Amino acid sequence: MTDTLKLSHARKGDRGVIVRVGDHARTDEHGLELERRLLELGFVEGATVELLHEGLFGRDPIAMKVDDMRVALRRHEAASLTVRFEAARVAGAEFASEEVPA
Repeated sequence: MTDTLKLSHARKGDRGVIVRVGDHARTDEHGLELERRLLELGFVEGATVELLHEGLFGRDPIAMKVDDMRVALRRHEAASLTVRFEAARVAGAEFASEEVPA
């Protein structure tokens, strides 16, 4: 199961794929400039993201891995990115798929 949410709602360890950059209905200059900067940083549709770290105060800024690079953003900037997140990881789930000898 996957969920599509704004990247600003992500928590440490969340992983997913960017499905939309920016608010395409937005016509204000600030929103268009932010979208352009995000694209230049590698936040493109289809890129994989993983949230690595959250700041201490208000969980801001957030550090993430975007494909093979690391980038930090403020949460209000991350709200411009829509991500399809992987299903929540359950503790020990990595061992559940391994075969256990009888």
